[in-house]
Amino acid sequence: MNALDLPKPAHETRVVVAMSGGVDSSVVAGLLKRQGFDVVGVTLQLYDHGAATHRKGACCAGQDINDARAAAEHLAIPHYVLDYEDRFRDAVIEKFAESYLAGETPIPCVECNRTVKFRDLLGLARDLDADALATGHYVASRALSGGGRALHRALDPARDQSYFLYATTAEQLAFLRFPLGEMSKIETRALAKDLGLSLAEKPDSQDICFVPQGRYSDVIARLRPDAARPGEIVDLAGHVLGRHEGIVHYTVGQRRGLGVAGSEPLYVVRLEPDTARVVVGPRTALATTRIRLSDLNWLGEGPAESVRDLPVAVRVRSTRPPRPATLTIGPDGTAEVVLAEPEDGVSPGQACAIYGDDGPRARVLGGGTIRRVDALSARPREAA
Repeated sequence: MNALDLPKPAHETRVVVAMSGGVDSSVVAGLLKRQGFDVVGVTLQLYDHGAATHRKGACCAGQDINDARAAAEHLAIPHYVLDYEDRFRDAVIEKFAESYLAGETPIPCVECNRTVKFRDLLGLARDLDADALATGHYVASRALSGGGRALHRALDPARDQSYFLYATTAEQLAFLRFPLGEMSKIETRALAKDLGLSLAEKPDSQDICFVPQGRYSDVIARLRPDAARPGEIVDLAGHVLGRHEGIVHYTVGQRRGLGVAGSEPLYVVRLEPDTARVVVGPRTALATTRIRLSDLNWLGEGPAESVRDLPVAVRVRSTRPPRPATLTIGPDGTAEVVLAEPEDGVSPGQACAIYGDDGPRARVLGGGTIRRVDALSARPREAA
C-alpha cells in the first residue's frame, strides 16, 4: 500500500487534486507530486467572478484560478480549468435562494461538496482514469477493517472541516483522500514554503464565494427580485412591534439590526414565510433540545433504520463543538436528535453533523438538514 492507502505503487497511481487556488490544495498537489504520484490538478470555475475577482478573503474568486494555475506550473503538473458555472448555479445558488425565501438558513458549502465537488468532479476524476481524488480539506479518512473508509475529525480542531463534509457518501469516501487531515495549518504553510509555493502566506477564504460583500439579501434580490415582501415583526404573543422589508434580511438568533425595542434584548426566534412575519423574543426562547432532520446521510455501522436512541454527539453550527445527544432514525430516512443540554440559535436549513462521540478525533456518522426545531418555551399564541 502507498501513502494514500491505494494498492498500486505511487508512480503507477494517478491522483486528481481539486485545486482551489488556496495554500491548502496547492500543498496537497505538491506533497503528492513529491511522494511520486501522477498528479493532475483541476480547478473549477463556479460563477461569474465579477466583483469578487480581486476581493481579499473571497472563496473561489477569479484570482484563485490564476493562483492555482501558477502553483501547478511551479509544481510541473498538468492543470485544467473547467467551467462548472451552470452546474453550480443549478445545484447550489438556486437552492440557496429558495431556502432563504422559505425562512431557512442554508449552508451552501455543504451542498457544493455534496453535488458539484464530490459528485460531478469525482466523476470527472474517474473519466481521467484516476485512482483517487484528493482535496485540501482538513478532515481525516481511515480504512475500515471490513472494507471501505471512515470519515473522522481532523487532527487540528481549529481547522476541522468535517461539519461541511457529513454528506459525503460511503462510495465517495472510498475514492477520496484528504492528505491534510493529520496536519496543522502551521505545518501546511511551512510545507508550502518548503515546496517553493508563492502563495504560502495567502490568507484563508472567509466568505461564501458567490456572496460578493457577505450580504445574502443582495444575492436573493438579484435572483428573486419580486419574492421578498414586507411584513410584521411580532413578539411571542403575536403583538406587532414593527415592520420589516423581507424575511431574507433576518436569520434565527439574530439580535442586531431588528429595528424594534423591548424591555430586554430581543432575538429572532422564528421566521414565518407564509405570513411574512419575523417572530422575536428573549434569548431563552431560542433554547431547544429536540431537532428533526431530513436528507439524512448515514455513515455509521448497520442500516440507518435500525438506529434507536443511539448515544452520539452533534454539531448544529460549524463554530460549535460537538454536544452529547441521542439519535433515532425513522424508516422514512428522517431522524430525531435529542440534545443532552439545550442549544440556542438552531435554525431550519442549517446542517447537523453527527459523530460517534465528542472527542477530538471522533468518527463522522453522517448528518442531515435541520427541518424542525422544537423550542423549550411554549408555542406563541395569537394576539388578542
